[in-house]
Amino acid sequence: MNIIKIRKDTVGCESIVHFNNAGSALMPRPVVEAITKYLTDEELGGGYEVAEKRWTELSKFYDHAAQLLKCNSRNIAYTTNATDSYNRALSAVHFKDGDVVLVTENDYPSNFIAFISLQKRFGINIVRVKNTSAGEIDLDDLERKIKQHAPRLVSVTHVPTSSGLVQPINHIGKIVAKYDSLFLVDACQSLGQIPVDAIRCGADFISGTLRKFLRGPRGAGILYVSDKALAAGLEPLFIDLRGAQWIAENEYRPRPDAKRFEDWETSYALMMGSQRALEYLLSIGIENVEQRNEELNSRLREGLSQLGKRLLDKGKNQCSIITFSVDGRTETEVRNFFKEKRINIYTISKSSAIMDFLEKGVEWVVRVSPHYYNTENEIDQFVEAAKQL
Repeated sequence: MNIIKIRKDTVGCESIVHFNNAGSALMPRPVVEAITKYLTDEELGGGYEVAEKRWTELSKFYDHAAQLLKCNSRNIAYTTNATDSYNRALSAVHFKDGDVVLVTENDYPSNFIAFISLQKRFGINIVRVKNTSAGEIDLDDLERKIKQHAPRLVSVTHVPTSSGLVQPINHIGKIVAKYDSLFLVDACQSLGQIPVDAIRCGADFISGTLRKFLRGPRGAGILYVSDKALAAGLEPLFIDLRGAQWIAENEYRPRPDAKRFEDWETSYALMMGSQRALEYLLSIGIENVEQRNEELNSRLREGLSQLGKRLLDKGKNQCSIITFSVDGRTETEVRNFFKEKRINIYTISKSSAIMDFLEKGVEWVVRVSPHYYNTENEIDQFVEAAKQL
């Protein structure tokens, strides 16, 4: 991995230390140039005309995303963000009163809110799977509750927003595959930092975003839809003329591929930037990114431990999200402290991780999320700042 070239491509590295990649990473120069060039083309040539002219290039988004997820391009849809992807998948499930949805105690907050909304509207039951003492999902309890409740859907967040925990989605998928349940994976925080194999994990849907570890633009997302889900005729509740053809007065025919989950109107400039971001990552290699991140994370966790900081991440496997508590300071004070040192971090409050933070006994945490373009010197700089804090 050529860190010098990568950092040269990452203009923001010249002025800040960016440790908020779990929020929104710094985009590489080729991504920004792709977006601005496309907007200029639209300015000069017209939106519809440019999309038609450059469709071959735009469609590489599907090929690159499929390569990353180790699936076929027909299984990929382009969306506006991870929650959009997740909710489009969720809307395809035919819920009825009394249906059970199995979730983990570490699901994404927006997902919990969506399920509570479904509970209010359709009368579904939300059942939580227990964690092991190590912090990740208890696979025995998962299978026990699948047998007991015959859930319509099993939902798992691969990497929670409030923790560096990595859920064992491949093992989860093997269990779910034995039963008649749909499997939805939120990969919002994992895509771009660790490998995700759509076929191997057996998910029916995988939702993701470009703005985080994939280093793409905000306002762009990915949705994977399995062949099984497509063959079963699953489609979004509000399908439009991008996803279906109106063939009779009261009849439409959905597209045969995952594009049935897309809308007619979308930002093709952001799509162009997204395909460049995927291309950039693939040129480096997700396995290389994972290895590099492990080195940075190990250095950071060790440095914080030596300072006596209380690290809060659980699970047998952990990733590029590192959380710790700070006593005697408010969230605002901590954010401002690091902002003055030109270090970007983030804080997570209890409202984003109620069950997790109740168990940990904290109201909020500092979240630090390095990525492969960060350096060892930046890690040490952060640790020194944390020492002053």
